[in-house]
Amino acid sequence: MTALELIRDKRDGHAHSEEAIGFLVRGAADGTIPDYQLAAWLMAVRLRGMSDAETSALTLAMAASGRQLDLSSIPGRKVDKHSTGGVGDKATLVVGPLVASLGIPVAKLSGRALGHSGGTLDKLESIEGFRVDLEVDEFISQVRRVGIAIAGQTADMVPADKVFYALRDTTGTVDSVPLIASSVMSKKLAAGADAIVLDVKAGRGAFVATVEEGEALARALVAIGTAAKRETVAYVTDMEQPLGRAVGNALEVSEAIDTLAGKGPDDLARLSLRLGAEMLRLAGRGEDLEANEAALAEAIADGRALAKLSELIRAQGGDPRVIEDRSRLPHSAAQSAVTSDSAGRVAAIDALEVGLAVKSLGAGRDRKTDPIDLSVGLVLQKKVGDEVQAGETLAVVHARSADQAAAVLPRLRAAFAIASDARPRPLFLRRVSASGIETLAELQPRPS
Repeated sequence: MTALELIRDKRDGHAHSEEAIGFLVRGAADGTIPDYQLAAWLMAVRLRGMSDAETSALTLAMAASGRQLDLSSIPGRKVDKHSTGGVGDKATLVVGPLVASLGIPVAKLSGRALGHSGGTLDKLESIEGFRVDLEVDEFISQVRRVGIAIAGQTADMVPADKVFYALRDTTGTVDSVPLIASSVMSKKLAAGADAIVLDVKAGRGAFVATVEEGEALARALVAIGTAAKRETVAYVTDMEQPLGRAVGNALEVSEAIDTLAGKGPDDLARLSLRLGAEMLRLAGRGEDLEANEAALAEAIADGRALAKLSELIRAQGGDPRVIEDRSRLPHSAAQSAVTSDSAGRVAAIDALEVGLAVKSLGAGRDRKTDPIDLSVGLVLQKKVGDEVQAGETLAVVHARSADQAAAVLPRLRAAFAIASDARPRPLFLRRVSASGIETLAELQPRPS
């Protein structure tokens, strides 16, 4: 068996055996299959797809390719949360401390920027001194002591995914459902949680474009988790426009702080409360999601949630003074306004174009070794459904220089569609569990 044979097999549309998938995963993990062959195989998978059996085999092989965490020494039922990625998605920075503030242990392994989507680890590194590389024993000890840790996977955890994850970012294979599902769930299974909550983004700013594709991915993720005896629930949520208002690493950290202080944008707050409520349910804190949301809202109102974020930052070597003093976060040298050419209401914001524009400012990566500018990004002043006047500011660009900001203004202006009338977009689209699929009309915002 050789990598070339398997590349040809998948290129020609044939299914891989478990043995073949195991061979590829071992070759990725130990470096015996070079990047260029792995990249070719990833593209073949992107074009030809994988069966459910192949996806499951890939997930299990990747999870077993390195060390798997044993969280049994941490009291309580451990619930993990993961997003498939989107533009402005900083929900982990809110949900993690929020849930931990109610005594639910949060042991979170996160990733870096992938394609046009930002990475939690990069965002956290906006905080001076914050360490995202923790040894496994240190990670577990911190969860026991503080109640939460957010870190990157160590070199000996899911090493095959680490290779595939970086290559997908630079080979145009990010948006493959089998590759997304296996990447997400291999890390979740290796991370040792008892239950898993997933936020599957669907829309222009996500890696799956339609609700139907999001539903298919959610079903695949839930099926993998259920087969592995981990209770798994997935929400399909809207990514036709950015989540919240801030897009860019330090800007998103600032917005997450605002949200934990009760001053964040409505959509980010609602998403965080619902995902957090589901985590509480899976942790055994009650089946009533509305009651769970109320308990989380109280933790925001009385300051426990923000205090837990401060404790997390301090525990991982960061400067907790950023909570009160945002000037301690990286900030850009130039700001420029994106203005509207006409009056009306915002009918659409192309989240993909926003993400790519912010990436071009330096907030993301084209190659896996590229550095990231933590200060650059964009802050939306208007969301879909909002009224706007001609000449009014739609968004503010944060860039290294005025010239750099000016270069993306036309692209960003074109990302906004203005119409005579428009309504806010629904945020929650589906809830998928082992019991089936639910539509979530009761969670939608009322038209303004």
